[in-house]
Amino acid sequence: MVKGLRRPAARRAVLPGTDPDEARAGASRIGNAALATGLLALTSAVVVLDALTGDDLRLIPLLVVLPALASVFCAVRQTVGVALWVTLVVVGSSIAAGGAFWDVVFLIGFTALASGLGVLACSARIRHATEVARLRSAAVALQRQILRPLPVVTRELRVQGLYEPIEEDRFVGGDIYEVVQSPHGSRVIIGDVQGKGLPAIGAGFAALGAFREAAVREPELTAVADALEDAVVRHNAFSAETGETERFVTALLLGFGAGDQVGAVNCGHLPPRLLHDGTESTVPLRRTSVPLGLAALSDEARTAEQFTLPPGASLVVFTDGVTEARDPAGGFYPLDERLARWAHHQPRELLQALRTDLEEFSGGVRRDDIAVLVITRRPDSGGHLSRVPGSIRNRYA
Repeated sequence: MVKGLRRPAARRAVLPGTDPDEARAGASRIGNAALATGLLALTSAVVVLDALTGDDLRLIPLLVVLPALASVFCAVRQTVGVALWVTLVVVGSSIAAGGAFWDVVFLIGFTALASGLGVLACSARIRHATEVARLRSAAVALQRQILRPLPVVTRELRVQGLYEPIEEDRFVGGDIYEVVQSPHGSRVIIGDVQGKGLPAIGAGFAALGAFREAAVREPELTAVADALEDAVVRHNAFSAETGETERFVTALLLGFGAGDQVGAVNCGHLPPRLLHDGTESTVPLRRTSVPLGLAALSDEARTAEQFTLPPGASLVVFTDGVTEARDPAGGFYPLDERLARWAHHQPRELLQALRTDLEEFSGGVRRDDIAVLVITRRPDSGGHLSRVPGSIRNRYA
């Protein structure tokens, strides 16, 4: 990713030796001052109403529900504080009001039990939230490690990009991208796995691994697509054996040679956008085939087509996390309108503007990964290939 385009996750300050995930999961949604103020106000209101109703209807014992409510929103220490306060108020009022000995004992026991259950429920909630946070962090870290860091420079291309995986367990997606230098030119893939969660990541990595091998091995782009199809089918077969849902992958494969022609095999993915001479246009790919993993449902073989990438132009490819971003009113993100506005921008500036605008448009609420690549041709073919593995640099430099 272009430096500065990967937004660091916000972190709270934690004590030395404290697990950051546990600290975030255990953080209260209510401040101590607000909690104390609300608790005193509610207690006062109940005590006043109890005095007004007299002995016919005792309302103070109803305060025993407060620890249960606190367990949903508060940290363990706050819930313990609420439980102790409620126990003190209920027991004190019962002793002051008098009454039969066993009635008082029963009320004290019931209050202590309800308070203890509230504290246990809070502890269980935070323990579960901590486990989910750790799993989520591991999944996102795995995505970031397996996907190649951007920018990537090959003999023909410079590829800059924006990649922001959503860091919420049930929404973790399977967006993939890769840029490979091969004997047949530079090859690029961007894809999106159907569905969310860790199984989606597995399907995406199966396709990604197959692409890295086939892009170097296969001379034809359609053969690369066939290799990815086989990989996704094998992954689905294994998923079916283990009880997981079978998934498909929308993908766009691009091949760049020495000229200005670009080969494309579109497997159900969104078409790229071309930025040239200050204008934006959709690349008309007319031979879109079914997504990877669904070839058995179609009688037509995948075919490649060509389009032109003029000198100085930029090609923008992306996943549906961009086009399906929504504003608070439910409207979709107007990508074409924004790209037309930024058509004169350099790739880095365009990506910065896109990230900022997406954040503002969605109000900071996202429901899918975001992956965007901006591809430009290098003006020369002998530049420094710092991001290309050493074995490939030696072979093709």
